[in-house]
Amino acid sequence: MNNKTEWVQVGDLAAGFAPDSNILEYVNDLEGKTLDCYMDNGWLIKHTFHSGDSLTWEIIAGEGVGEKATESYTATCLRDGIYFVDFIKSQEKGTSVSLVINLNTNDGTANINQMPSREETMRPAYQRVMDGDLLTPVASTFLQFTIGTEFTEGRGHQVTDELVGKRVQYTYSPHESYEHVYLNPSYYSWQCLRGVEKGLADTDLCHYYKIDEQLYFFVWREKIIPTAGVIMIDLKRLKTTGKIVGYDGTDFDKLNNFPVGAYAKVLNETKHVFES
Repeated sequence: MNNKTEWVQVGDLAAGFAPDSNILEYVNDLEGKTLDCYMDNGWLIKHTFHSGDSLTWEIIAGEGVGEKATESYTATCLRDGIYFVDFIKSQEKGTSVSLVINLNTNDGTANINQMPSREETMRPAYQRVMDGDLLTPVASTFLQFTIGTEFTEGRGHQVTDELVGKRVQYTYSPHESYEHVYLNPSYYSWQCLRGVEKGLADTDLCHYYKIDEQLYFFVWREKIIPTAGVIMIDLKRLKTTGKIVGYDGTDFDKLNNFPVGAYAKVLNETKHVFES
């Protein structure tokens, strides 16, 4: 057995995923649109999509009112009227934002992921347990929002357990393939079948939201190498779109935020039975 670590830094993972990848093409469908997003925490954030890959966000109401910035973004469309928008917040260290924008229902989900500091990354797992913290040092916030009208309870996308029990194989490219087993509402297991992480496997914290029938927003947070995976899974189309973000190697001042997309194949589904 090799006594050296086989864990791969995010920069190396990005390089492995890049050639011949199955990502969706970026779209400019949102160009010229201004979306007033009423968040469930009281924020009103205006998103203005300019030409090219530029957007401006501005907090109109709520904590931080008046803050604004113009960022470079990417957008993909997995189903008509439903978009995955992603950008790095240039003014906040280690922070990226992913938006699921559903123009069919004028609802959405915002996911903000923040990478840990060097010191937080280096804290031992046992110390995190003793301190009552999660094993993953990656912080993740979810906000539901409505577009154009004030948020009311029940709007946005709801937490779901519809993926739980499924075993799905994802082909990211001819040379990168993974398997996911969705264990329960909080955890999933993954293993790399083919690619730069071949043979590696782990069980990590995760989050599931239902966007539409057989369409899900899935986010995981890894604990060994600080990483967040943020994807939309379409089990009708058997396709995904999204991104993986983490530090670029051991440089704690630079993020590697790269797109991913895969073809999906549902291998089986487990339903647990409990005897009375």
